[in-house]
Amino acid sequence: MYTAKNNRYEQITYKRCGKSGVKLPQISLGLWQNFGLEKSIEEQQEIIFCAFDHGITHFDLANNYGNPARGLAEENFGKILNRHMADYRDEMIISTKAGYSMWPGPYGDWGSRKYLMASLDQSLSRMKLDYVDIFYHHRPDPETPLEETMEALSDIVRQGKALYVGISNYQEPEARKAIEILKSNKTPCLIHQPRYNMFERWVEDGLLDALEEAGVGCIAYSPLAQGALTDKYLKGIPKGSRASREGTTVGGRYLTKEKLQCIRQLSQMAAERGQTMAQMALTWVLRKPQVTSVLLGASSERQLLDNIGCLKGAAFSSEELGKIDEILKQKG
Repeated sequence: MYTAKNNRYEQITYKRCGKSGVKLPQISLGLWQNFGLEKSIEEQQEIIFCAFDHGITHFDLANNYGNPARGLAEENFGKILNRHMADYRDEMIISTKAGYSMWPGPYGDWGSRKYLMASLDQSLSRMKLDYVDIFYHHRPDPETPLEETMEALSDIVRQGKALYVGISNYQEPEARKAIEILKSNKTPCLIHQPRYNMFERWVEDGLLDALEEAGVGCIAYSPLAQGALTDKYLKGIPKGSRASREGTTVGGRYLTKEKLQCIRQLSQMAAERGQTMAQMALTWVLRKPQVTSVLLGASSERQLLDNIGCLKGAAFSSEELGKIDEILKQKG
């Protein structure tokens, strides 16, 4: 049985999630990448142990995480949790989601009550859990009435299968409506999980303000733009990296000529601040008071610890923020 470090809660800072009673570590571990077949179960558990030893109590999953088999990340996490960390379950926030395609036919995708209920039951079975702490609707459904989707989330809480619910990838208008429906159902929205990084700043155009007004937390995913906002690609795309994998969107989305030029300038600025590029990019996302936590993937303990180091970085001056804005205007 794994034994956690006694000083783990001294390693990281925690922040209240909106107006709720929940505090999240400012760095959370996402199991989107590297927790399928990419790494052995032993390598995966060492990353998870390292995270928990350094105060990361929040582990974020989804039904479709795990490469290549959907659900594999939940299955692997469940094995690690139940074999080695069961004694620490009450010290963890475990979240999962449903909203993307999971099985054939009309009931395995989007946001119907049928799909959400069935998907969460499957997730709980894979992880061998009685409940998750947070259950998200993973993306808006353009056809199912929002009232049906939110009522399903509310019923999931009433059934004791999740303690809290959240939404992900919702734009401001639909987020406001979803939050209001959940409030009327007496199951408040705990948190919103949007994509947010230096290259994708749409949340600044009203969504963050809406969350603050409603007392809803925000956890940013892809804060490093799937690894683009690190030093990894400064000299091209390394063999074996995520961007080199067949079918990946990293290259086209983040590694254009213009964006690479921005990354090089930002990397120089990070060095002047005494940070790695990744650390500065994380500090930048966390600068927003509405952001409760950032979700990080990790391919190794070393990478994880380097990223946690962002919490020791100095706050940005107004001059530095202005310089970053000027650099980012070049991204095209």
